[in-house]
Amino acid sequence: MGGAIALDEKAVLEEATRRSGGLEDFGEAAFREPMRRLLVALDTEARLHEAGRAALFERTVGLLVERLRTEAAIRRHPEILDERIEAPIAIVGLMRTGTTMLHRMTASDPRLHALLWYEARHPAPFPDAPPGGPDPRIGDAEREVQAMLGASPDLIAAHPMDAHAPDEEILLLEFGFFSTNPYAFCSIPGWERWREQQDPRPAYRYLDRLLRFLQWQKRRRGEPGRRWILKTPYHLMHMDALLATFPSARVVWTHRDPVQCVPSFASLIQMLREAHSDRVDPLEIGAQWCELFAGGVERSLDARAACEDRFLDVDYRELVADPLAQVARIYAFAGLSLPDEVRARMLRWAEENSRDKRPVHRYALERFGYTEEGLRRAFARYCARFIG
Repeated sequence: MGGAIALDEKAVLEEATRRSGGLEDFGEAAFREPMRRLLVALDTEARLHEAGRAALFERTVGLLVERLRTEAAIRRHPEILDERIEAPIAIVGLMRTGTTMLHRMTASDPRLHALLWYEARHPAPFPDAPPGGPDPRIGDAEREVQAMLGASPDLIAAHPMDAHAPDEEILLLEFGFFSTNPYAFCSIPGWERWREQQDPRPAYRYLDRLLRFLQWQKRRRGEPGRRWILKTPYHLMHMDALLATFPSARVVWTHRDPVQCVPSFASLIQMLREAHSDRVDPLEIGAQWCELFAGGVERSLDARAACEDRFLDVDYRELVADPLAQVARIYAFAGLSLPDEVRARMLRWAEENSRDKRPVHRYALERFGYTEEGLRRAFARYCARFIG
């Protein structure tokens, strides 16, 4: 579709090298084909307006700059790859099943590492960061959050945006150009169909690499954590890759009636797409994301069948009724103690971050072409096992 901004491989690679001061090593080459295909889809399929093209060009270049800086840091400090991600706890579940609340509450335990939003957007420290001074990545992330909320003020009601808070490692998988984030920003079903047919393991290997890099940084800052608390619904689509990449992982799967959560997520996708395109179809969003997550849930149910002991199920209603009781179950499952001081930290977090302090997120099933019967039919196997 042309346009002034060149969404092509040569343009983004050259701009990333320029912005990084001449760095050229992007790391393992597995990202290149999905990136090339994504750029073609953004150019020809996504129906982007001019600002949307600019935003996704910038996001792509930013991802590449971070890859360059990451590889440069690993060359300077090869001991980074000696780090190991041992026995991580991975929270998964459909959107709006309490995963964010559970993740951020447990991340208040200083014995656990969590991926902070600014780290997810900028895994590599900025080269001009002053020693011992404030981390300039934080200010950059704060400005990005403000820009996102400025473009879509209702976003805060759908998802709590905070540059300092724990967030999802789907943001790290994006550096492998294999996440569903681009599909959230715009309608590119051709690219998404191709992505679903590819081997996700290279992207998960890069996730492991980035987590090691971040763990090394956290240790150098003196953070006491020894295990990671991870979280993203995205793992439902590639549970086998998650389990293979992190063989000591324990998975906490939160459950809620899809009627209560899928339409809410579709509303979030509409907000994100409207920031990049003037032609956003709610019915298209409804069909695309129901199909995507219904298929992911099916694959996860298959993947866990051979290793049920690695999974713990948490009912959303029980989580909301007594969060600490569910945390106690999770800690017992993960082999962690739950001292009184950690309980107190979590209770304090819950009080300071109660849902009623954010605007109400309003949406309707019908806007996205959903009915209660249709959603339960799409998730029939899941509902039969976990919802009743």
